[in-house]
Amino acid sequence: MPETPAKGIEVVTFGCRLNTYESEVMRREAESAGLGALKGGAIIFNTCAVTGEAVRQAKQSIRKARRENPEARIIVTGCAAQTNPQDFSAMGEVDLVLGNEEKLKAHNYRALPDFGVNDFEKARVNDIMSVKETASHMVDAIEGRARAFVQVQNGCDHRCTFCIIPYGRGNSRSVPMGAVVEQIKRLAGNGYAEIVLSGVDMTSFGADLPGAPRLGKLVKTILRQVPEVRRLRLSSIDSIEADDDLLEAIATENRLMPHLHLSLQSGDDMILKRMKRRHLREQSIRFCQDVRKLRPGIVFGADIIAGFPTETDEMFENSIAIVEECGLTHLHVFPFSPREGTPAARMPQVRRDVVKRRAARLRAAGDAAYARHLASLAGTTQSILIEREGLGRTEGFTLAAIAAGQPGEIIEAVVTGHDGARLEAAPLTARAA
Repeated sequence: MPETPAKGIEVVTFGCRLNTYESEVMRREAESAGLGALKGGAIIFNTCAVTGEAVRQAKQSIRKARRENPEARIIVTGCAAQTNPQDFSAMGEVDLVLGNEEKLKAHNYRALPDFGVNDFEKARVNDIMSVKETASHMVDAIEGRARAFVQVQNGCDHRCTFCIIPYGRGNSRSVPMGAVVEQIKRLAGNGYAEIVLSGVDMTSFGADLPGAPRLGKLVKTILRQVPEVRRLRLSSIDSIEADDDLLEAIATENRLMPHLHLSLQSGDDMILKRMKRRHLREQSIRFCQDVRKLRPGIVFGADIIAGFPTETDEMFENSIAIVEECGLTHLHVFPFSPREGTPAARMPQVRRDVVKRRAARLRAAGDAAYARHLASLAGTTQSILIEREGLGRTEGFTLAAIAAGQPGEIIEAVVTGHDGARLEAAPLTARAA
């Protein structure tokens, strides 16, 4: 859980990389609105709605913040606030609730000592489905991070039966390519060596833009027009939507990082159909096989849900098996959490103790795969982006301990071993000496 800040304008971020990016926009807009001049400062919670646990943690953090900062203005926004604003409005600790569209505009942050005087005034949350465009919000830096995130898309047109996010983010809409390129030029000019493209359903990028450019064209355009970018990384993608230009870029562009995080969700065909996913298990396996031929050594991560409604033991075993069949190394496991208002919440549920056991088995399978991945890199040379003192990540997004470099610097190093959680590496210059 993020720690509660103590002064000034602070943003507490939960959830995805897109929230991380938007938190920087929110910080700037709140400053512009004058919240920094408020006695006691302001604390903005950028919430996540992907699981019930994420919502619970946000509420717990809000209560703690009020106890520790009795004079601060507390503002709640993000997907949980968008989908269920009344819950947060009803909290006595909260002064203002903003929707996902409202949080990005300065005029919604009222720097007045009496804002939020009643429940009606406390919530400013419009219909997210009415939003038709996603603006390019220029961010000059991502505070405290070695890499910068750039939003290229928002929302989702699909309606997976377990997912509440479209109701928090709205329908899919893309940032125009020119605006994306300009922002990346600015970030690269500010010294960021790695840029991460982010979105809710990023492989749907461009469908709403003139000419309907695809994600692959965007990637190629960025790499061609911004040669200062040393590393370009993609956040989560839907493999079934990967276009030919994207596959060609993966195969030929060394600056496009060899790491893809896939939205798999299950390894069983019946469960995938009940989730209303658009791929089957064999398509996922074949995608990983084909991409490995294009880019040997590429690293795959994936989101997988354990205990989806109606999931039998046999169906679950297919999810266990796909970890090895796809060669996954960075696993995000989600115990199924019914979200009110979704079709999956009305399906026959798996017992909670069974859900927890299955999630534990999936995590163990992921841990074993990750340990094998760490061991396979022994003796190899890796380019490591230093995130903070003594720690960085390889091009394949593997965590590495290294006693060299400053945050934001890329160090060539040899892998000397691992401790089960991260690689241990030594800079080549030190090794040569």
